[in-house]
Amino acid sequence: MQINAAGYLEPANCISSPNCDTRPTGSVISLLVIHYISLPPDEFNGNGVIELFTNQLDPLVHPYYQSLKDLKVSSHFFIRRDGEIIQFVSCAMRAWHAGASCWQGLTHCNDFSIGIELEGSGNIPFTPNQYTQLARVTRTLLSAYPIDHIVGHADIAPQRKTDPGPHFDWQGYQQALIQTHPCLKMGSSGIQMQARDVPYHRA
Repeated sequence: MQINAAGYLEPANCISSPNCDTRPTGSVISLLVIHYISLPPDEFNGNGVIELFTNQLDPLVHPYYQSLKDLKVSSHFFIRRDGEIIQFVSCAMRAWHAGASCWQGLTHCNDFSIGIELEGSGNIPFTPNQYTQLARVTRTLLSAYPIDHIVGHADIAPQRKTDPGPHFDWQGYQQALIQTHPCLKMGSSGIQMQARDVPYHRA
């Protein structure tokens, strides 16, 4: 895997979302945020998430969709239950995944983060295929950008969010990364890079 010059993961399935904009001048991609999502809630393998991120979700299809009417959101990546990776927004752009958020005193986490959505919920475990692909994508991102923290949405928006939830295997995820990035350590919130042992490729 690699991130190309345009900020897209090769080889991901790219579906463009209009819900993005330019990162502020001088912003540095230093944070990776893990989320979960399923539409309808706790139902998988449909097109609800794709339709939400591309502003094509029909609010009449399901009662829950009424609460999402006119919502404009996106994420950089979406990893399905079978491990398929869909990219909606270039990593160079600001995706709208974090909402009102704060990390280490910095607000507006969308400015300096990349968001990965896992198809799932807080009620059931994620799949082995998802963890395999998440680790692969993460290693690629760590090699491309100066990311020094990996957190859950709940860590940056604790009053609003709970994802990636109680079933997310943080220890297993960290163990899958340390072969290439041995300085990644579990912190009080998520995973942090104690020292950048493997230089990232971009200036």
